[in-house]
Amino acid sequence: MKSSSIIALVGNPNAGKSSLFNQLTGLRQKTGNFPGVTMDKKSGIWPLDAHTSSVVIDLPGVYSIYPKSLDEQIVTDILANPSHPDYPDVAVVVIDAANLHRNLLLFTQVVDLGVPTVLALNMLDVAQQQAKSVNAVRLAMRLGVPVVRINARTGEGIDLLKKAVQEQIQAPVLPGKLFFDPTDEAPDVIADTKTQYQLDNNYLALQYIIQHDGFSFLNRTQQLGLDAIISQHQFNDSTFQANETILRYKRIAAIVTEVVTDKRPINQPTWSQKLDRILLHPIWGYAIFGFVLLLIFQAIFAWAQPFMDAIDTGVAWLNGQLKESLPPGPLTDLLTDGILAGIGGILVFIPQIAFLFLLIALLEESGYMARVMVIMDRIMRKFGLNGRSVVPLISGVACAVPAIMATRSIGTRRDRLITILVTPLMSCSARLPIYTILIALVVPSQRVLGVFNIQGLALMGLYLLGLASALLAAYVLKLFLKTKERGYFIMELPTFKLPRWNHVGLTVWESVRSFVWEAGRVILAISIVLWVLASYGPGNSMEQAEARVRQQKPVVTSDELQNQIASERLEASYAGNFGHFIEPVIRPLGYDWKIGIALLSSFAAREVFVGTMSTIYSIGDGADDAGVTIRERLRQERNPETGGAMYTPALAWSLLVFYVFAMMCMSTLAATQRETKSWKWPAVQLAYMMVLAYVSALATYQFLK
Repeated sequence: MKSSSIIALVGNPNAGKSSLFNQLTGLRQKTGNFPGVTMDKKSGIWPLDAHTSSVVIDLPGVYSIYPKSLDEQIVTDILANPSHPDYPDVAVVVIDAANLHRNLLLFTQVVDLGVPTVLALNMLDVAQQQAKSVNAVRLAMRLGVPVVRINARTGEGIDLLKKAVQEQIQAPVLPGKLFFDPTDEAPDVIADTKTQYQLDNNYLALQYIIQHDGFSFLNRTQQLGLDAIISQHQFNDSTFQANETILRYKRIAAIVTEVVTDKRPINQPTWSQKLDRILLHPIWGYAIFGFVLLLIFQAIFAWAQPFMDAIDTGVAWLNGQLKESLPPGPLTDLLTDGILAGIGGILVFIPQIAFLFLLIALLEESGYMARVMVIMDRIMRKFGLNGRSVVPLISGVACAVPAIMATRSIGTRRDRLITILVTPLMSCSARLPIYTILIALVVPSQRVLGVFNIQGLALMGLYLLGLASALLAAYVLKLFLKTKERGYFIMELPTFKLPRWNHVGLTVWESVRSFVWEAGRVILAISIVLWVLASYGPGNSMEQAEARVRQQKPVVTSDELQNQIASERLEASYAGNFGHFIEPVIRPLGYDWKIGIALLSSFAAREVFVGTMSTIYSIGDGADDAGVTIRERLRQERNPETGGAMYTPALAWSLLVFYVFAMMCMSTLAATQRETKSWKWPAVQLAYMMVLAYVSALATYQFLK
């Protein structure tokens, strides 16, 4: 047995493939890209015995090996190419026992390609609820491959699956004959293809004929050679593929009749179907979805606040302790005012990020998120989007980068491009720190009707504003991007299930860890650079600023003098000069030069805004404020022109609206460039979103002030 065997998990969407992946790999997972493409690949280590581990790859869910989108093409490219680095030693095909007839189509195609296969019979509990029973032994005899009964949610049957996989690696067992042999219908085409391309599998030769234009591993000369074979034999691939599917389903039906016992009364609906009558209702479906959103945003404020206060106070206390215990000097200032202040500005939002991902994971685990996609499809089409656009848009609430990659499931080019361009308007988790700290400054923590927190309502309003703007932008883009292609949306609704808390916990842990790690690295780098820029200035400008303060304010307390000196030195620094340089542009929005510094730094990543403000105000204040939290610093900031509070409702809402629309994420622009293979569309994305952000923030400030 190879010490690095590759096990590929293959299956229909919602068959439980990803649940099985989590069971097999646990925390031994990693995310990368498939070789040669910028497509996310989840892989992990599965110990087969005390001395051997295998690499498990979770392939995208597909209904057949004939792809209809970019992510489905990945599966075919791997299974049809033994030279691919991810070509599996064993394919574990996960099928839904309650939908055996449909799931077996993909299985028969994978087996016919000559891949050693184990059939994992999942969701037997769901089949039992529907009064169905599957005879796994008889099914294995009819198919000619190992069949294992599992429960991917609970881990039942994993040991038997491990044993079957080991046996397939050591001594592969394949069916005696192809489930569908194309030589019965087109012997000459298959024979010529096998001879010309040195193939020994009839069904693989058929895939060369039908899918050669999409295969990434065939060069242009090989593709032209296959075109010549098609032309010579006048082969019609569409007709042949349709006939193949009909014949496969006919043979599958005979097997299902033999191995499945169905005792359910005819036309009796399941309890999931009964719930769907309400959740998919054209009126009640939207009302329930709105109520679910309201509960989510209420929970983000209500449940997370005690944890946020504890982290905020703890970081401020630690900062104060370090300043008191460490000797004064540049290194102490860098540690406290630079690194700790910047990172502390993002750590405080971990509870809200965790609760957001927790609640989203619960919706996905239960099966409700699929219903949301279906009801939102009705709205999407009115704005010119494909129903499959719902998945990237909802994913954009977490992060726009994987959401943009998720557009590969959209079949039409125009719909995919529009979805890519508007997805960043959905408020991602990086905006959440900005939203919550500004809302907490200007929105009172009061309740409406004794239940709904006003701050939670304000947060929900910002998310809905992002959704509305994405739909309107899509409608406008539809008017400019013309196409004759027609989009479609097909989704199988999974049955409702109780969430698996271990999977929910794993999802929350991975999401929070990724957010903190990715944001933390950027914030750490920017905090250090920003501290340097804010602590030093051109020439002797810093010393001159301090001298002016001492001359103008000779009779003040020591603490007041130090605060004024720190503020003047900050204004005279390199960072202060940058802020003053762009201040004329942002002054109509109500922003000063300090906010300008934060705007510039947050172009790397939006969440850097809070860390930057924390660093700026830490440097700009005296030592007596060492234990003050960032929220208190913002609340205490005064407007030098009016003497009143700097962060008025007008300014705060102007900033909030600006960040709803602003394209301030280099990673998102890079993802757009990779997916569109052009810098034109990232430039369009950046331009229209920044203009929209500036105009909207200007109108908000001028109206509210």
